[in-house]
Amino acid sequence: MTYLLGLRLDGRDVLVVGGGRVAQRRIPVLLDAGARVTLVAPEATASLEDLATNGRITWHRRSYRPGDVSEGDLGHFWLVHAATDVPDVNAAVAEEAEAIRVWCVRADDRHASSAWTPASGSSGGVTVGVVADGDPRRAAGLRDAITDGLAEGTLDARRGRQPLQGVALVGGGPGDPGLLTVRGRQLLSQADVVVVDRLAPTSLLDELPSDVEIVDAAKIPYGRSMAQEAINRLLIERAHAGKFVVRLKGGDPFLFGRGAEELAACAQADVPVTVVPGVTSALAGPAAAGIPTTHRGVAQDLHVVSAHVTPDDERSSIDWPGLARANGTIVALMAVERIGPIADTLMREGRAGDTPVAVVQDATLPTQHTVVATLATVQTAAAEAGVRPPAIVVIGEVVNVARDLDILHRGHHAAASAPLHGESADAGDHTTTSSVPQGDRAI
Repeated sequence: MTYLLGLRLDGRDVLVVGGGRVAQRRIPVLLDAGARVTLVAPEATASLEDLATNGRITWHRRSYRPGDVSEGDLGHFWLVHAATDVPDVNAAVAEEAEAIRVWCVRADDRHASSAWTPASGSSGGVTVGVVADGDPRRAAGLRDAITDGLAEGTLDARRGRQPLQGVALVGGGPGDPGLLTVRGRQLLSQADVVVVDRLAPTSLLDELPSDVEIVDAAKIPYGRSMAQEAINRLLIERAHAGKFVVRLKGGDPFLFGRGAEELAACAQADVPVTVVPGVTSALAGPAAAGIPTTHRGVAQDLHVVSAHVTPDDERSSIDWPGLARANGTIVALMAVERIGPIADTLMREGRAGDTPVAVVQDATLPTQHTVVATLATVQTAAAEAGVRPPAIVVIGEVVNVARDLDILHRGHHAAASAPLHGESADAGDHTTTSSVPQGDRAI
């Protein structure tokens, strides 16, 4: 039997003997808990050496010596970890700790250890620790099941805790529900009100309790939309009524997402705001199609632009001539309806007509579809393929990186663990591919 205890290590000294993989796992957790860590090891992993170089831990580059634990030359320790790959050394460290009544965790022999580190994890402000008779694999599996349930809302994180207040601006990612961050999912599971955009991962709403108020704040291009002022007012009214409001947006709330406007409105109304960044489609959309936005020897610069108006519109503040001269990668959001004028402007300002262009529609969703063309042909290619929003436009030689790797033609997701079935068809100077990806969505 074990007696579980939560140690408050903030400002307290901990000794770790051994600088290998076990120490590399445990020291960051100790640092997160606020411990002052002393490492004794003749060698250490690169990550631990970096922590020492940056002053986050104290590293004595030598082997363990009798007295390191008990005589106080290195300090007086509240907790000791024996994490070498030499059992006799670990045993000596543990024996010395036992003699002065200091808890010691032995990495090599749980039965000879006076303390065990539980498999721990956090979700929604809840820290979970599991000890399964010293079996680390079983404990980790149970820990993951519990924290996953808390993150997904299948275990009620609100039960027995102070309700959250204010507004959370949550970036929902590019479309695939699996790409919503853990923190975003935790807060969503605790919401009283969810104000949701059309490009957010709306399938997650069905997992919420029936008493959660869902407000559709969709902004449909050239169609129905909820005015931003009305959204701001709604967030403030619900928060002032004591509700915890999650503003679930597509992509990242601070990249062309008007999240800063909502933050400012709440701040002016004295409503506390939590910002949860999301995976932006500006990077995830190309990645889902296998296109790197930067690549060594190909592109050193990346420009993300909003193309909600044409280059010749007086409201446009984008330096299109500068982008044409830069020859780096351009990722254009909200550009589907204006791809022709954009391409014409770039060519007129010096970009070659054969510069490759990819248009990724519905990135990360089962309906993901990619059209590959050039600046000279992309308007026709996109029209023939029936491209519609949401889609993202990638302009630059990085598109050829994916073509050279034959990723676009095979319709594979760049990060997939197994080949994905797709289809490709050459049509003159442009290529159309479709796939069932597991990555991101484009806005």
